[in-house]
Amino acid sequence: MAPRKIIIDTDPGQDDAVAILLALASPELQVLSVTAVAGNVPLARTERNARVAVELSGRPVPVMAGCDRPLRRPLETAEHVHGKTGLDGADLPEPTLPLDPRHAVDFIIDTLHEEPAGTVTLCVLGPLTNVATAFLRAPEVVDRVQEIVLMGGGFFEGGNITPAAEFNIYVDPEAADIVFRCGRPLTIVPLDCTHKALTTRARVERFRAMGTRVGEAVAGWLDFFERFDVQKYGSDGGPLHDPCVIAYLLRPELFGGRLINVEVETTSELTRGMTVADWWRVTKRAPNATFLRDVNAEGYFALLAERIGTL
Repeated sequence: MAPRKIIIDTDPGQDDAVAILLALASPELQVLSVTAVAGNVPLARTERNARVAVELSGRPVPVMAGCDRPLRRPLETAEHVHGKTGLDGADLPEPTLPLDPRHAVDFIIDTLHEEPAGTVTLCVLGPLTNVATAFLRAPEVVDRVQEIVLMGGGFFEGGNITPAAEFNIYVDPEAADIVFRCGRPLTIVPLDCTHKALTTRARVERFRAMGTRVGEAVAGWLDFFERFDVQKYGSDGGPLHDPCVIAYLLRPELFGGRLINVEVETTSELTRGMTVADWWRVTKRAPNATFLRDVNAEGYFALLAERIGTL
């Protein structure tokens, strides 16, 4: 079977970087590009961090920069979680991989035009600004998307940046609303799922024990990344969010969820960015997303270690 074609749209972030490594280490996937968006840190850092992760993998693919701010709001970032660089925790050199001069939004549009319809999956690990902008500029490409799989939102777990909202959706709720309403197959990996995938000490040390440059970098990133969530939640490790998107493509049997209606709150200042998930199907709103709630954490981390161990 031919590899599944994907575009990774991302705002690295330590967990985003691990997701990039997982994708590039997996022969089932053909990564057409990594497109950067402003989110966890400003765009100049997210595009740099994307190039760091791709170069670390040893399997180069094009990296290009996209939107530097949300559709209608000022950018809010998360250095308090990811550190000043967004990739604090590993001492890696500046990337030599050049930034592709094409704009990420143009690349998404051109790729969806050029590839056969229904053959490109969009894997979104950050705010949805690039994807929504592509859909606004070229609405004819929407129906050519195979599937959108994104990390974002939460319902039973609430939010991680406000009581109601998860960071990726909160940063650009208008973009999320556009994507959630686009009509293409949509899979949402929310906090309800990722909070069950914790970077316990044993799981982190498994990467360090690989004795490779990649394993050391991943362990260092996770050491830094988990400190915020351990302090916040009192949990045994931090949730490793974004690689769940890639793992779902590779091993969907590790995840559990259901097809429901999910809508994004864009007007209330109190609940801005909330993903209102009709898990119990109490409304008559049509289902538009597979909303994941469960993950086999042992299987997930075993997959990560297996694949990243090949880099």
